[in-house]
Amino acid sequence: MALPAPARLLPIVRPGAMCSPGPGRLAVINGTMNSAVYQKILKENVRPSVCDLKLKRTWVLQQDNDPKHTSKYTSEWLKKNKMKTLEWPSQSPDLNPIEMLWHDLKKVVHARKPSNVAELQQFCKDEWAKIPPQRCNRLIASYGKRLIAVVAAKGGPTSY
Repeated sequence: MALPAPARLLPIVRPGAMCSPGPGRLAVINGTMNSAVYQKILKENVRPSVCDLKLKRTWVLQQDNDPKHTSKYTSEWLKKNKMKTLEWPSQSPDLNPIEMLWHDLKKVVHARKPSNVAELQQFCKDEWAKIPPQRCNRLIASYGKRLIAVVAAKGGPTSY
């Protein structure tokens, strides 16, 4: 069975979390991600990742302005579950450091040439588990430089 390029299939597997100490858990999504599915990912992956990575109570969730992230239903869920979120301008470039990790994952999984969905999911899990904490730490450490570059480019393209 020939599959389309893995980069187009990867939305079935999404990172649950990453922070300076390392990557969090990986989420497998069956079907379309909506507000309810997003909340399930937060519950089943982000909270446990916070514990696994031994983060203090002061952690803040960074998400983009995707409607499933900003819906009234999700906003109420986040508030009820005491998850603080970073405020994010509506027309901002995507600066979430996890996007760089996501790019890394797509590249290494594509190189392994999965031939079916089960293989694709397994390769994603395998490669995600190999991400060194130092990679996450460097991405977080470079965040300030990325913000400065975006301001200097007046919101336009940067080298990041």
